[in-house]
Amino acid sequence: MYETRVLSGMRPTGALHLGHYHGVLKNWARLQSEYPCLFFVADWHALTTDYESPGEVEKNAWDMVVDWLAAGIDPSQAVLFIQSHIPEHAELHLLLSMMTPLGWLERVPTYKDQQEKLTDRDLSTYGFLGYPLLQSADILIYRAAYVPVGADQVPHVEFTREVARRFNHLYGREPGFEDKAKTAVKKMGSKKARLFNELRTRFLEQGDAEALQRARALLEEQQNLSRGDRERLYGWLEGGGKKILVEPEALLTEASRMPGLDGQKMSKSYGNAIGLREEPESVTKKLRTMPTDPARVKRSDPGNPERCPVWQLHLVYSDDARRDWVWKGCTSAGIGCLECKQPVIDAVLAELAPMRERAQTYLDDPTLVRSIVADGCDRARKLAVETMRDVREAMGLTYS
Repeated sequence: MYETRVLSGMRPTGALHLGHYHGVLKNWARLQSEYPCLFFVADWHALTTDYESPGEVEKNAWDMVVDWLAAGIDPSQAVLFIQSHIPEHAELHLLLSMMTPLGWLERVPTYKDQQEKLTDRDLSTYGFLGYPLLQSADILIYRAAYVPVGADQVPHVEFTREVARRFNHLYGREPGFEDKAKTAVKKMGSKKARLFNELRTRFLEQGDAEALQRARALLEEQQNLSRGDRERLYGWLEGGGKKILVEPEALLTEASRMPGLDGQKMSKSYGNAIGLREEPESVTKKLRTMPTDPARVKRSDPGNPERCPVWQLHLVYSDDARRDWVWKGCTSAGIGCLECKQPVIDAVLAELAPMRERAQTYLDDPTLVRSIVADGCDRARKLAVETMRDVREAMGLTYS
């Protein structure tokens, strides 16, 4: 029906750290070679909680994009853009808000959770209540097939699917829909039309999933159908109306195993992070002075790796042989803590070196980043404009 696009965004919180790299950016770098990908700076989303102090949003956005590029996100493979530069996001959000039940927003799990966590801010705003719907607009406007998320974000994708389904149900039943769909089938030619109708019947009467997949594949092969006819037939095939918005699927990503220097989750707010562009001397100092098993007071005391934050880093950076060396050396006091830390220091420095090198190109010439984002915004906006044309037409807002 549409290109199998992947969409993901990140709030601009400034320069990124290794937790972001292992949790998100490594996955983005892999996905960009497998699918057409769109990655965006979610600057409007930053305002849902930081509306009182937006001054850092722009600087943070540019810092973040430099880190994306440093981490291997390739603008020749992926579209990089800024949410607020595509006004169609706001228009679709507004139109979707007209038909989205209030209860749907109030039951999103993160709504109450965030209010309880961020007690220092007044989150009794429409923007905060409505941010899941803005997320939905971000996804639906590009007709994204997949959204890479962790398990905790799956409810947001399900919410988006419900919104798309409701929109298609309300606005996909254009006048004369059945007749237009039957006319469109005939354009496939008598043999293929007969097969399509048989597969549709098998799916609607028996729930035959294979028949549905075969019918969809048949539609994708058709060269002589207009976009409108194709959308009608995708909807008619499943017993619904015209498919205007695409229901996305969650692309589950593994939770990041990247711990911070103190064993907690790596976070700037915990002061336990290593930045993607941090200088080698600073990285080395942080790792050399990070806490170890408190039971190892003296060099001769045996330790327990499971109580040591350094062991958690070995789980990320070391192979089985190295981990075996660490385990035996620690539990027998055969190696000291600094000896244990050195392979981690070497691995982290090796990982960060190419990132700092790539970043330097963009720091030396900031116009390169501006050009990449400007091009990405142009490409993204073309897709957004196309969707909004169909949305307005479906809602009777073309005034032609």
